[in-house]
Amino acid sequence: MIEARFDDLSGAEPSFRLVEPVGVLEARRPAEVPTVVDAAEAAAARGLWVAGMVTYEAAPGLDPALRVRTRTEGDPFAELPLAWFALFEARQETTLPAPPEEPSPPPASAWTPSIGREAYDAAIERIHDHIAAGDTYQVNLTLRLRASVAGDPKGLYRDLCYAQRGAYSAYLDLGRYRVLSASPELFFRIDGSTVATKPMKGTAPRGRWLAEDEEIRARLRGSIKERAENAMIVDLLRNDLARVARVGSVRWSDVFEAERFETVWQLTSTVSAELRQGRSLRDVFGALFPSGSVTGTPKVRTMQLIADLEDSPRGAYCGTVGYLAPTGATGPRARFNVAIRTVVHDAVTGIAEYGVGGGITWDSRANAEYDEVVTKARVLTHRRPAFRLLETLRFDPEDGYRRLDEHLARLRASAAYFGFAEDEGAIRAALDREAGRFPGRVVRVRLVLDRRGHVETGAAPLSSPGERVRLALDRDHPVDPSDVFLFHKTTLRERYEDATARHPDADDVILINDRGEVTETTIANLAVRLDDRWWTPPLEAGLLPGCERAALLDAGSIAERSIRVEDLEIADGLAVLSSVRPWRDAVLTDAALRR
Repeated sequence: MIEARFDDLSGAEPSFRLVEPVGVLEARRPAEVPTVVDAAEAAAARGLWVAGMVTYEAAPGLDPALRVRTRTEGDPFAELPLAWFALFEARQETTLPAPPEEPSPPPASAWTPSIGREAYDAAIERIHDHIAAGDTYQVNLTLRLRASVAGDPKGLYRDLCYAQRGAYSAYLDLGRYRVLSASPELFFRIDGSTVATKPMKGTAPRGRWLAEDEEIRARLRGSIKERAENAMIVDLLRNDLARVARVGSVRWSDVFEAERFETVWQLTSTVSAELRQGRSLRDVFGALFPSGSVTGTPKVRTMQLIADLEDSPRGAYCGTVGYLAPTGATGPRARFNVAIRTVVHDAVTGIAEYGVGGGITWDSRANAEYDEVVTKARVLTHRRPAFRLLETLRFDPEDGYRRLDEHLARLRASAAYFGFAEDEGAIRAALDREAGRFPGRVVRVRLVLDRRGHVETGAAPLSSPGERVRLALDRDHPVDPSDVFLFHKTTLRERYEDATARHPDADDVILINDRGEVTETTIANLAVRLDDRWWTPPLEAGLLPGCERAALLDAGSIAERSIRVEDLEIADGLAVLSSVRPWRDAVLTDAALRR
């Protein structure tokens, strides 16, 4: 069934799907591509909505100087059209289904790369030789991953979108093939006579907490290598745009902006121009396609090198997916993405293909570049269940909320990290209402914040604590310090609940990371007395930055150091720290000591 939908998870524009299909245009040979693009533009001029894709291998049909690889016989994607557009009568706003509350099983088998690290490294060395010879300045080197996807791939599309949260996601059902594009990159957008591009070049992994994340962002924006890569592509696109632009109208703005996505930071710049009178969609494609951000520079020679260096055609990956609006519709009259973060699924064989790569310059180093490819491919397995941010506070009628400002600052930092809306006034009002439900009682108040900024609260009387907290050690289930959710308090509590269930005879459980370091308990931070000083594990070990912990660090009552499991056996004292129950002495259970 012919289908097309477009999803903007950045929130800038509404998601929509196109309905009532009335025709299909497709090109299977390069010479047919210009005719199909012209026909798509003509259909929009007649009042139809048009959605479609142009593959990377369509490039010679738009500019005969460009060279690409071709599919071999027997390849499951050999029948994918070079260009494909569907025509629709109407547009309907919609929303992307929310991710499941519980992590869903992987929708695909293991993704297998077309080449390994050694072959990728060897290709980089060849690129360095070409740069030294003056053949190119930058080459966008890519590889393909394949997996088996059974059944309807819409679940995979949903997961890709939520893992990326980009502005230019699109789903196309061509019949045999489905294109699942979670692209964060704009290829071009035409508003009236203005055409704008937004090349994306320069990548860094996200940090684990807000301060670390901002440090990484600042390093990316200040990186000479990443800025040089971005500037090269901007120069290429300025030259490309000049072929269809009114003289003197090409502009470069929002230079070296770092855009935040779920797993990576991306460096972007915007290039725009006014189209010359009479320039068509075919002219724009002919000037810009494929985007310089997925080829390198100079484009013609670099695409020749890519055809020799890579082991397979790119297909929809590095091409474009987008739509044309009918004449007179509000919003852009054309918007196309750069089809990165894009899967093509073959319904006949069940095979799915995903491309990934990066820009190689003289300063590029093989290990770092392959690691960047791995970072970008995380979007395939990054299935994040729905979650909300959480704070648990102590309310005393005499003193009010304990460390309220600190709790709200932590909530604000996590909201900024994950992109949640947050209204401190509404949060404080909800907390005040909740406190009033238990006059004269000390209570524990639970506050939950969802992505849209909606607040829920609940409270319960706080029971009297025991004398000392008995702590078990969760030795056989280490936590991973790279897990972002260790550093933010959320409704994803399964790891903590499982640890508690494994040790029913203990009051709480000490967690240990995969380096053998103690981190925290399931509900509190930890303090350990060694060498006549109280210590607490450092944030880098993988733990929640507790408000009570932070206050004691600021006061000098405790200090940070790495604490190993064996240190607990010689410690002069243990304590758990929480603003709900501020300082409680603790002791290891007999079972913990026996190990």
